[in-house]
Amino acid sequence: MGGYLLSSSRWIAVFLLGLAGLAGCVTSPWPPHISKKQGAENSTVETGPFWWGVSTSAYQTEDKGYAPKDPRYFKTDWDLYVEKGAAPERGEGTYSYTQFDKDLALLRQMGVNHYRFGVEWARVEPKPGAYNEEAIQHYITIAKKAKAAGIEPIVCLWHFTFPDWLTNLNRPGKSHWLHPDADAHWRAYVTRMVQALKPYVRIYAPQNEPNGMLPLSYLGDHWPPSALLDTVGYKHAMKACIAQFREAAAIIKRERPDALVMSVQALPWWKRNFLWDPTGAVFNAMQRVCYDHLDGVYDVCDLIGFNYYYSQNATIVDFFYAGRGEKASNYTQMGWVIDPESFYSLIMDVQHRYRKPMVITENGIGTLNEQKKIKYYRDHINQMRRAMADGADVRGYLAWTLVDNYEWHEGYKANFGLAIMNPQTKDRSLEPSGIFFHNLIESYGNLREKE
Repeated sequence: MGGYLLSSSRWIAVFLLGLAGLAGCVTSPWPPHISKKQGAENSTVETGPFWWGVSTSAYQTEDKGYAPKDPRYFKTDWDLYVEKGAAPERGEGTYSYTQFDKDLALLRQMGVNHYRFGVEWARVEPKPGAYNEEAIQHYITIAKKAKAAGIEPIVCLWHFTFPDWLTNLNRPGKSHWLHPDADAHWRAYVTRMVQALKPYVRIYAPQNEPNGMLPLSYLGDHWPPSALLDTVGYKHAMKACIAQFREAAAIIKRERPDALVMSVQALPWWKRNFLWDPTGAVFNAMQRVCYDHLDGVYDVCDLIGFNYYYSQNATIVDFFYAGRGEKASNYTQMGWVIDPESFYSLIMDVQHRYRKPMVITENGIGTLNEQKKIKYYRDHINQMRRAMADGADVRGYLAWTLVDNYEWHEGYKANFGLAIMNPQTKDRSLEPSGIFFHNLIESYGNLREKE
């Protein structure tokens, strides 16, 4: 799941002030100019039948698979962050690295036709320039096994975590996208992975929710590399992140010209409140968080992929009262407001802004109440169908997530899984929501033929 954990961050009100300080005031990002002709050309992208799938993340699910003294052993920036005491221990995730066949059995049982998984950069390149060929082969095997099962793989090349050697928690301005060696290693890493995967993978997402991670990292001191109100670092990191997304897109197209490049953005639905935000500064700031990165990369994307979980009032007051847990039937474990109607509004907004085919790359709910989870999925998918009936070019829907897993600052307290793992045997079994999702896929089939 995304790092857009605004509801859990006490720093949000502070980083909004930081955003305001970027230019002295905050204006809403103007949508890019896209002609009707360009929009018509965009709609010709061939994606086949409607995508029903599931999204996962490498760091949140994979076990290390190597002993600390093994030369293939690796650490990420998040591991450093955990060691600092800033986040809960991950342990061995859901053992998806060594037990992938059990995940694949679940995917087949649910009947999905697409599976989005992440590649852990640090695992592939545990030391600068030293590649782990066994890890590369493992990701190839995932793609090959998925395709053999009739499931199209979607590869996300970066899902929040960086190798530890690109991270210095004491020097945020020289870490991650801003590390002096980042661009060269990113270019080499992307090239290496796409060359290895291209016989089996056509669909790539270069980055996962960079628009959520960047403000939390450089303005909110809530994610590594842990800077507070570093507005200069934020602007530079945004610029570098956009450039490296575009660089990855070019590499993907060079290596496989028929590839599909997809964004994965964090897009809550922000509601304007004229009483508590009369100037619109807070609302405009959140619109910039949503769209500044995507506005910088949309033109190299074949598909606009985005994640939706909740809506929120864009006021300072609401930030302080959000994230208080599952306090009512219309809240999730994360304290997020359940709002399927705003999902419809968001889809239509993205359609009008970019005029490109869309994929819902994450949608789901953390709760132990399976009936509530089923209702969440039913209501949101119905709103997606409503948007499609009203002209939105939605090509796929990917649920978050396969098995209850590590959720960053929440540890294992949030239950997003369509399945559950037995910690002793590592066996997985579908929850009632997973069975519902299977039945829904069978019932709806190819939505592109029906809407």
